[in-house]
Amino acid sequence: MMETPKIVFTKTFNKSEWPNTELATGDLNEEITKLKSQKGGGDIIVYGGASFDSSLIKENLIDEYYLFINPVAIGNGKTIFKDLKEIRKLSLVESITFDSGTVLLHYEVKKN
Repeated sequence: MMETPKIVFTKTFNKSEWPNTELATGDLNEEITKLKSQKGGGDIIVYGGASFDSSLIKENLIDEYYLFINPVAIGNGKTIFKDLKEIRKLSLVESITFDSGTVLLHYEVKKN
């Protein structure tokens, strides 16, 4: 993991103390476009919290979703789709059920 290049999107940090880590502090669309245009760019895997994921979804920057449904009822949580202004249609690519009861749903965004 330490050898893998990482980008941290932040509005609060000025420098990174982690190896192989760069900070992205500018406009989200511009930063993603810059990353995708670099050598080796293209697909980007995002591990983020609900608010970061929501920002990417709102800006229509996600082509595929891998959603994990866990068999636990916690009463409430954070939605990643809260800021949508229009309907986004998704196409199911694959679903996998694990022995734990967790289900992975892989969707692609339908192109208009």
